[in-house]
Amino acid sequence: MDRKSLIILAGAVVLLLLLTPLVNHFFPPIPLTPEEIAAMNNTNASVQATHLPMASGASNAVPAASPASGASLAAPAAPEQTLYLTNDDLVLQFTSRGGGLKTAALRNYPAVLKLSGSTPAGSNLAVLNAQAPAPVLALLDNEAQGDNEFHLTRNGNTVTAEKTLPDGLRIIKQFEISTNYLFTGRLRFENATSQPLKIPAREVVAGTATPIGPLDDPTALGTFWFNGIKAQNIKSPWFANHYLSCAVLPSSPRTIYQEGASNVVWAAVHNQFFTFAAMPSNPAPQVVIRPVPISPPEMFGVSNATTAYLTNGFEATFAYPAAVLPPGKSIDTDFTFYAGPKEYKRLSTIGLRMNNNLDLIMDFSPPWGFFSKLLLLSMNGLNAIGLPYGWTIIAITIIIKGIFWPLTRASTRSQKRLQALQPQIKAISDKYADDPVKKNQKTMEFMKEHKVSPLGSCLPVLFQIPVFAGFYYMLRNAIELRGVHFLWARDLSQPDTIFHLGGFPINPLPLIMGATQLWQAHILPPSPGMEEGQQKMMRYMPLLFVAMFYKMSAGLTLYWTVSNLLGILQTKMTRMADQAEARAKPPVAPQKKKV
Repeated sequence: MDRKSLIILAGAVVLLLLLTPLVNHFFPPIPLTPEEIAAMNNTNASVQATHLPMASGASNAVPAASPASGASLAAPAAPEQTLYLTNDDLVLQFTSRGGGLKTAALRNYPAVLKLSGSTPAGSNLAVLNAQAPAPVLALLDNEAQGDNEFHLTRNGNTVTAEKTLPDGLRIIKQFEISTNYLFTGRLRFENATSQPLKIPAREVVAGTATPIGPLDDPTALGTFWFNGIKAQNIKSPWFANHYLSCAVLPSSPRTIYQEGASNVVWAAVHNQFFTFAAMPSNPAPQVVIRPVPISPPEMFGVSNATTAYLTNGFEATFAYPAAVLPPGKSIDTDFTFYAGPKEYKRLSTIGLRMNNNLDLIMDFSPPWGFFSKLLLLSMNGLNAIGLPYGWTIIAITIIIKGIFWPLTRASTRSQKRLQALQPQIKAISDKYADDPVKKNQKTMEFMKEHKVSPLGSCLPVLFQIPVFAGFYYMLRNAIELRGVHFLWARDLSQPDTIFHLGGFPINPLPLIMGATQLWQAHILPPSPGMEEGQQKMMRYMPLLFVAMFYKMSAGLTLYWTVSNLLGILQTKMTRMADQAEARAKPPVAPQKKKV
């Protein structure tokens, strides 16, 4: 490779490594202010809800009306009252402002995995629904007609929030903590007067997606909802509405998402490793999702380049239409909530019990979802028999390589045979240079005669793409790897940074991965028909992969590094086998010429 090509390649690698800092510097994200959110909501179209679970004797005499223009509660009129429900898994905090769940802290999961010596561990719990503009089960619109203050009481494992509106309508909310990261809620409207009372169109808050800590992946923040058939994942790209996924081309950002036709089985807000799911007893009429401003999670002295992007969360609500409640009647709507880790086995068990496919929150969707699920189950299965997670990744990589070993070996041999036939193939190409159709026909006939195929070297790569993609999507959200140590990597779900040099992280695994790729590219036979300059360029192409995967999780780069080492071992073993086979063949005796 000439000096110019090397300079261009090195420049591309440096540019990729500096891409994120440069984008953060020149195009910093601008968080939405509360005023902007309020202005957006004032322009939203009305929610066309059509269903409300009613008690016997109640009626929908009043047509559905638009929900509240704002996505937050009215200004508080009294000091905040809080109560707690706790068990071995959760610390649930309830607030009088909105009469709902303010936060859900997870006892078994820290927000930041490495603490300074001065930081008490008790203040480092992962907290869901933090910084939410309204608590879970808050009634947007309805409470805006009066103040948003509720009276809280606790009785054992139950917290009750209640208030009476000026027209006599009573609103009662009851929460009861359960096990397995579950708790229940009941929303009741009571008419104790002698006159029919109108229940306005309203939104019931299902939860708000917010990051746990500054190391969270901002692209994983979003909201799921399930219509009984398919789960929809609504995240930042949907609201950005970039044309052809390009931020440069002009587009009109979306400000609200609302869908459903009395088929909203559940809605779940989520970040990279945790989720908060709300499951109504009867499917809700519609789900409404809005972006909401939050403060970047700078905590415990930990900062990250992605922190600047963690400035917007997503609030999900269930929209219900207006109704008329007859005298002496009440309406109850029950909810089951899950606040915990995105563990496939746990979510699958709950989903089977409730028959609602809650495990779809894992986002194991086609085309790679099948492989992600299979790899996750395999990794957890190996860990269950005592193998640490770092070694499970290595073991699965060895198993995968073993499965593809015959195919890869056949591909390497086919590639070598094809390379040996290049002079004859070039002769055919030169002979029929003016007739491309005949040239291709004669070339294919020649390859068929010698039992070689140009696709032989590509098939192993094509077959391994789904496995790699499955590993990628599984490992980036596998909470099982969060905080798992392996060699020098302190957390297999994050890059294996050992120190910073001038503010730049030094991650050994991507560098080792690149070195093994260069080694593998050097010992592999070149692709047939490729020019010498292209061959040299391909040998140094792994440097680009180092830049692309430099900030990926240590679990993913560990998989690729081990895969490269096994590929090198296989190539050497194939060469040794071919050489031994060649030595074992008897020499061909020269034929005597006839006189």
